[in-house]
Amino acid sequence: MTHRNAQPRLQRRQSGATLVESAAVMTVLAVVAGSAVPGFDRALQRHRLEGAAVQLETDIHHARSLAVAQNTPLRISFDNAAGCYVIHTGAAGQCTCSGDGTATCQGGAQPQRSVSVAAGTQMGLRASVRSVLFDPLRGTSTPTATIRLESRNGIALHQVLNIMGRVRSCTPNGALEGYPRC
Repeated sequence: MTHRNAQPRLQRRQSGATLVESAAVMTVLAVVAGSAVPGFDRALQRHRLEGAAVQLETDIHHARSLAVAQNTPLRISFDNAAGCYVIHTGAAGQCTCSGDGTATCQGGAQPQRSVSVAAGTQMGLRASVRSVLFDPLRGTSTPTATIRLESRNGIALHQVLNIMGRVRSCTPNGALEGYPRC
């Protein structure tokens, strides 16, 4: 008599992913990540550009208010080659700044603040003037200036300083949403 096992054989279910399934998932993730990276880089550059523009605007307002509060003429001098600016007392050529943000003054001029915009950000700073004087009695600035901040991908944001010492932001080619065209 043949004896049959009354219980059927239990089949083991395998769990996990095969190598082919894992490769397919990795390919899809690589495509998604590859398409997201350029957008992330552009957003990061815009964020840095806007941050530098806000810092510059704040420093301009600070220099103007400090000149009035201390009843002392103050200057903001720009170095286009180094991508920096320095707020200082004294004449136009008495203070310079370097790419690492340090200021060097001579002839009794005193630096108040020095900022390097280009340090580590691959961003450029170009001013239409070498130096702007803030008058302590009227709170005005002479001459007027346009300071161009530009990211490495060519997006630019201008900070336009008028004679009253006020700043407005604009973009020259309409590349930045939310800013008027210059």
